[in-house]
Amino acid sequence: MRPLEPIPLEEIIAARDRIAGTALRTPLIRLNVDAAADIYLKLENLQPIGSFKLRGAGNALLKLDEEAARKGVYTASAGNMAQGLAWIAAKLGIACQVIVPEQAPQTKLDAIERLGAGIIKVPFDEWWQVIVTHRYPGLDARFIHPVSDPDVIAGNATIGLEILEDLASVNTVLVPYGGGGLSCGIASALLAMRPAAPAPAPAPVRVYACEVETAAPLAASWQRGEPVEIDRTPSFVDGIGGKSVLAEMWPLARTLLAGSFVTSLERIADAVRLLVERNHVVAEGAGAVPVAVALSGAAGTGTIVCVVSGGNIDPAKLATILRGEIP
Repeated sequence: MRPLEPIPLEEIIAARDRIAGTALRTPLIRLNVDAAADIYLKLENLQPIGSFKLRGAGNALLKLDEEAARKGVYTASAGNMAQGLAWIAAKLGIACQVIVPEQAPQTKLDAIERLGAGIIKVPFDEWWQVIVTHRYPGLDARFIHPVSDPDVIAGNATIGLEILEDLASVNTVLVPYGGGGLSCGIASALLAMRPAAPAPAPAPVRVYACEVETAAPLAASWQRGEPVEIDRTPSFVDGIGGKSVLAEMWPLARTLLAGSFVTSLERIADAVRLLVERNHVVAEGAGAVPVAVALSGAAGTGTIVCVVSGGNIDPAKLATILRGEIP
């Protein structure tokens, strides 16, 4: 696949106009905790489908021409992109199918079915090949890539516009890293709005990927200086953590991101619990990863925004975490 480039500001602004009324402008609130940093939460878990994916899916579907819309669409997703695509497809009257890994959480599968999309379950390795090759044999529909579709990235990037408009003093943005479409989209917007410039101009905002220790391909690739495949261990943090960094995303991630922070399942579970107790915010594992990183001190001090990417956590897993255990 051809390497991607940062999304131009005009395309991000056009995406924001296009999805207005479809995706919410989500609130940015302070985390109620004493910490060395001033920590804020960008609450994408409040989107109608409980995830930021509504932005990218909405921008991609609303740009489809008539012929493509008539043939329908499909994606490969463990849940959130599937819900975003299915939600908007249903509103537009477009047929939608989703390729899901066999271990996808039942909560997310139930939501996909409720939204009217067809589900095709496959083993994880086969599902990952759909992500890598951008196709699933036998489906004659438009494939909307959950990560590297430029229209999806442009939709995700609208989060960056909102962050800088609401909190001009931000120094660092922490973003869950699944495939890079969210972090690189946000970084595209922030770089375009606050480019590197001589003092006394404001310094560029640093955007860091955040990964879980059981599946951290970007950190491993960063260390090697090239995309590498890792041994992935499934966990309750199911929204992020692939087997490798996608080849088409690697140059973009290296250009736009300041690095990757890796955190433990214990810290993530603590962050999920703290968000409920202190801010009454329900985050799925992936959505709590940036909070875990910020609270660890790894991202330093200053003003930090944590992107709470989603809140679609299985109730039983949430109950386990609230008891002080790890699912």
